[in-house]
Amino acid sequence: MISSDSSTNQSSTSAVVAKGHLSGGPITMASPFRSVGVVGLGHMGNAFALNLVAGGYRILAYDRDPAHVETLRRAGAEGASSLADLSACDAVLTSLPDDEALTAVALHPEGLAHVMRPGAVHISMSTVSPDLSRLLVAEHEARGQGYVAAPVLGNPDLARARHLFVLAAGRPAALEQTRPLLERLGQRVFVVGEDAAAANLMKLAGNVLTATTLQSMGEILALLRKGGIDPHVAFDVLTNSLFDSKVHRTYGGKIVDERYSRAGMAVPLAIKDLRLALAEAEHEDVPMPTASLVRDRLVGLAAGGWAELDWSALGLLAARDAGLSTSFTVGHAAARQP
Repeated sequence: MISSDSSTNQSSTSAVVAKGHLSGGPITMASPFRSVGVVGLGHMGNAFALNLVAGGYRILAYDRDPAHVETLRRAGAEGASSLADLSACDAVLTSLPDDEALTAVALHPEGLAHVMRPGAVHISMSTVSPDLSRLLVAEHEARGQGYVAAPVLGNPDLARARHLFVLAAGRPAALEQTRPLLERLGQRVFVVGEDAAAANLMKLAGNVLTATTLQSMGEILALLRKGGIDPHVAFDVLTNSLFDSKVHRTYGGKIVDERYSRAGMAVPLAIKDLRLALAEAEHEDVPMPTASLVRDRLVGLAAGGWAELDWSALGLLAARDAGLSTSFTVGHAAARQP
């Protein structure tokens, strides 16, 4: 189902745009899209829209919160008051939190599938179920539209810096049209396959691996701290020897410094992603006992009043279970600290 990165198969047109991307320059006439709608202007969607504005795209921004639209308007985007305003766009990029939100935006009688023109492409950068992507492919293609799933690995800080890793899947023609835009948003585009759902499965798998790593980091750092080792020394040893991945460094650093807020990935979204991954695992008859355990740990964070925290707070839960004190406080959660 999952193929290797197709950067070696990139056309000369895309190569021209990629060169402009690496130098930070504007898009060239090689880009097939001129007018791009962006729907969902949270931390990620805002970063996507700003990077596309800086790249020379005409951006029409839409969000339920008019304040988010106004922020983009001041940065050079045009504001849209409804999804219907996006009907003339060459492409519409959506960045939404879950299946329910994307379904409402895309499939409502006044949603994207009904307002986008034939030939336009819907680029979904949301972390949603593979089943929803399959449904959206069918709905868009029935109307002569394209659909590409392009969730990302990375957080809002990486999105602002254009250092994301983009996982793209869809029909070859739609991918070819979309790739220059996606290259504007991240440091590398991985083409996962022609089935859009494959990109969503790949994203869910990446999030499971991150969550299980956070659980392990939390446990290990709690053990070392309780054994009398300075957690910053422990973190230095671990991340500058065999465990020097971006996940270990980024989220391990949050655990050591107790930087659980502001959330890059809030606990409820992490729970949602593991739930979707476990549903796929059940469908494919793949036991995932570690993922099931970590999902329960995340639910424990929510039950303890820490739902607003970043999922690296799995380290906070591990420290609490080990009887360790913490200097971290957030809202009424301070009362729950030992």
